Amino acid sequence: MALRRSREGGRRGSQSVLVIVGLANPGDEYAGSRHNAGGDAVRLVAARRGASLSLERRQRALSATIQTPRGPVTLAVPTTFMNESGAAIAPLLRRTSLEDLSRLVIVHDELDLEPGRLQFKQGGGLAGHNGLRSIAQTLGTNEFARLRVGIGRPPSKERGADYVLKRPTGARKLAHATDVSSAADAIEVLLDYDFDDAQRRVNGARG
Repeated sequence: MALRRSREGGRRGSQSVLVIVGLANPGDEYAGSRHNAGGDAVRLVAARRGASLSLERRQRALSATIQTPRGPVTLAVPTTFMNESGAAIAPLLRRTSLEDLSRLVIVHDELDLEPGRLQFKQGGGLAGHNGLRSIAQTLGTNEFARLRVGIGRPPSKERGADYVLKRPTGARKLAHATDVSSAADAIEVLLDYDFDDAQRRVNGARG
């Protein structure tokens, strides 16, 4: 299977009880965009916890490991573009010795949820998200966990790319920043509770 091939070889690192990966496109051009909501939420959690995300040798993600009541948790943001996110996952899983993919949590923007909505989800479809598709192809399975960060639908299909890739402005910028902060809050819930408990506490709530 793709998962087995991607995990073969290479030195394994110390074990993390959770690996939380926020998806984003790299570069100033995309900073603060709706598509980067997942990566921005993970960066915010790292900042709150006093952790510095850094690039380790042979890795394709900025990462930091923090201590939590549940044990060591690795926070990461790929340095690849969104549609190549899977390339960052295999070396990250090797370094963190993560075997149980239900403990891999991908934080990503979600068009199918209105802004302000958050949803923890275990496995399931990819909803056309290129980052999720890349990860599923690399792992050979969809059965990883997600935190879906609602960004809502663009006003028209023609404006879809601008809607997700460009920074919102004015009141929309402030609202988006609030939604990213709420997503970081949800990640912190997961640091303290198991997935089922975090799901009950977060799903359906509004920021």
